[in-house]
Amino acid sequence: MKISYNWLKQFLKIDWDANKTAELLTDLGLEVEGITPYESVKGGLKGIVVGKVLTCTQHPNADKLKLTTVDIGLPAPLQIVCGAPNIAAGQNVPVATIGTTLYTAEGEAWTIKKGKIRGEESFGMICSEVELGLGESHDGIMVLDEKLKPGTPCAEIFEVENDEVFEIGLTPNRADAMSHFGVARDLKAGFKQKDIHKELITPPVSHFNITNRSLKVDVEVKNNTLAPRYSGITISNMVVQPSPTWLKNRLLSIGITPKNNVVDATNYVLHELGQPLHAFDAAKIKDNKIIVQTLPKGTKFTTLDGVERTLSEEDLMICDSEKPLCIAGVFGGENSGVTEFTQSIFLESAYFNPVSVRKTAKRHGLNTDASFRFERGIDIDNVEYSLKRAALLIHEITGGDITSDIVDIYPKKKDDYHVFLTFDKINKLIGQDIPKDTIKSILASLDIKVKNITESGLGLSIPFYRVDVQREVDVIEEILRVFGYNNVEFKEKLNASIATTSKFEDYKIQNIIGNLLAAQGFNEILCNSLTSPAYTELSEDFKSEQNVVMLNPLSTDLSVMRQSMLFSGLEAIAYNSNRKKPNLKFFEFGKTYHQYDSKRIENKHLSLLITGNRLEDSWTNTPKKSDFFYLKAITENALSRLGLNHLKSQPLTLDIYSEGISLKYAKKEIVSLGVIKKSILKEFDIKQEVLYADFNWDNILEAILNTEIVFKEIPKYPEVKRDFALLIDENVSFKQIYDIALETEKKLLTNINLFDVYTGSNLPQGKKSYAVSYTLLDEKGTLTDKQIDKIMNKLQQRYATDLGAELR
Repeated sequence: MKISYNWLKQFLKIDWDANKTAELLTDLGLEVEGITPYESVKGGLKGIVVGKVLTCTQHPNADKLKLTTVDIGLPAPLQIVCGAPNIAAGQNVPVATIGTTLYTAEGEAWTIKKGKIRGEESFGMICSEVELGLGESHDGIMVLDEKLKPGTPCAEIFEVENDEVFEIGLTPNRADAMSHFGVARDLKAGFKQKDIHKELITPPVSHFNITNRSLKVDVEVKNNTLAPRYSGITISNMVVQPSPTWLKNRLLSIGITPKNNVVDATNYVLHELGQPLHAFDAAKIKDNKIIVQTLPKGTKFTTLDGVERTLSEEDLMICDSEKPLCIAGVFGGENSGVTEFTQSIFLESAYFNPVSVRKTAKRHGLNTDASFRFERGIDIDNVEYSLKRAALLIHEITGGDITSDIVDIYPKKKDDYHVFLTFDKINKLIGQDIPKDTIKSILASLDIKVKNITESGLGLSIPFYRVDVQREVDVIEEILRVFGYNNVEFKEKLNASIATTSKFEDYKIQNIIGNLLAAQGFNEILCNSLTSPAYTELSEDFKSEQNVVMLNPLSTDLSVMRQSMLFSGLEAIAYNSNRKKPNLKFFEFGKTYHQYDSKRIENKHLSLLITGNRLEDSWTNTPKKSDFFYLKAITENALSRLGLNHLKSQPLTLDIYSEGISLKYAKKEIVSLGVIKKSILKEFDIKQEVLYADFNWDNILEAILNTEIVFKEIPKYPEVKRDFALLIDENVSFKQIYDIALETEKKLLTNINLFDVYTGSNLPQGKKSYAVSYTLLDEKGTLTDKQIDKIMNKLQQRYATDLGAELR
């Protein structure tokens, strides 16, 4: 939110510099994120002075140039070459002296320098209004009042305003501070706490008078729940034209583009007092009647931006006797707004239900200054005052007449909030005793009235515009905010509690695995849990009816909660691949969400994604592509770190994988891993293989509770390795070889490893060759050749009998 310091000074007479005021605002909870200088004319007309043209002759070397001498108040006149067709002797003109910086329409700076133009020296520049930023005329140089004295700075002649603009990071609860008046009201409380007494200057409306009653617009509110208060008035015989300079400067300083004097006046009051207003062209109101109502679902309505919108039966509309004119509190209609031909208006000031406005704005994807304020809650008691303020302003700058009584439909007055504040609770929450007189003073400065006083506390009445102050703790927060967080004293004694936590806490296990993966070159990612519903159509594993749908989605692409962590991970893969990062290893801890009938379920997961080479290219290593077995090794290594070693694998039937396996522990699936289908990768424009592992983190946490990690001494005796090159049938799997080996020798065999697979023309039809290594270890003594040969012979016989295997 932008706040003009000059504008703020209209409410409080402040003589502090902007930085000091910004510090006080930040202390009050209105954090100033930056201060930006503003100049109504870029450059502030510095170096531009009044010059009197003494002589004007034809340039000797150019038909379209003139050679002039100009008096700018110096002892000697300046010679300036000018190409404007309207230059003449005797004129007063604006002169940019040497060293002056001017700006193009695009904001680019350029400096006036001494130079020669067609052989004649020029010591400055005679300017047009376009070159000074004072207008848009290209007809020639600007001619000034002949009574002006040469050498007078032009900044003193024109209404050049220099301002400083605060960028305030307003929190959503501070609806009361969404205006210059609201910020000034807070500043007044801050000054009072510093024993600086400032009177809050409110714009006067006591001189409000009705010129005549020649144009009456009847108002009917059919839904007082959605429109608790609705006011309006008519203004006639106006002249719609550009706004006066002072009004333009106010709006431009806070980033609003002026349109015309009527619309600018409503915007001015909006940012001055925080009350949204809307002006309707009275000639376009059928039968001079305004009806505030909802319309049937499916009604079409075209807004000011030219977009045709389909209305909901919950959208509150401002209508005439035949058609809708405006979406209440959100956006005006295309055919009811003020134009340069408008002569009479109906000016609206209202309080609309915040929840209704927010739902309507989100439903139609609109976010306006009006909806921003209505949906957070404005001051319902300020509706009529703001209407009078705006009507007087429009009357002043358009010359129009106020031609009706104020219509104010307010059937059920909103009551202030009532809170009982206990002194003990204040001191307990703040941690410091604050004098009761200080508390009362702060409350008074915040317009919080003390209705009754007891020994234990205060009975308070909170103004309705403080929608965020409805409980005792809210009042205490207000007291502390004005008292100053920096004024709360620190105690010499520090009390702390020591919490006992289990070694199996989720965050501890995550840290263990996270550190393990990071050490192996993985990067952690954190993806959005909101995703596109279109992703459920990419695989049969997911059902659209199981999507958890957002009620008010930010966009279609973020309208459901994710059923899988795969797709958000693939988005990260695609993003990095498109930026020339082909070798990627990601991991993410997160949740998936599922809707089963009326029940919603969250599941915790750990996902791994690998693509490209295992290591970046280097002269120290040969590029090696990441494959399924690399992913499997990473997966088993992580599980082993948690003591989950006795895993059982089985083939996967999940549709997202082209090939893969599932690993189980104690009959529960704890991870699925494999190669993602190319058809899915194609949707993300990923052209290389992606490996994916999905850990069921909930099952893992449950499994490790019953698992003990047993530590053993390093064996004193050496292990022995022997190899077999087995010729086997193509349909024989390594798992069969592995299981037979463990059944044959359960005591001394510690590891079985497949280190080579060969299929080729040198082998018989239907055969393949497996090279398998076996590791033998006796922890009680050194193995002898006799023992080793006996074991290997037994293995060879079992392979021959059960698998028909032969040694190559």
